[in-house]
Amino acid sequence: MQNIKSQVIEIIKGLPENITLDDIMEELYFKSHVDSGLKELDEGKGIPHEEVEVRFSKWLK
Repeated sequence: MQNIKSQVIEIIKGLPENITLDDIMEELYFKSHVDSGLKELDEGKGIPHEEVEVRFSKWLK
């Protein structure tokens, strides 16, 4: 597994040349939150699909 610095460098290398600093920060923020969510799922902290359907059905009335 790569360390954080190496991951950030690889993400930035994959971005377009004309990107802004704000765009880079947004990309890193997004990746951080996705990784955090995936970690929670791996730890069994996710919400079962059936529960999501129940919760959304209340919002979508």
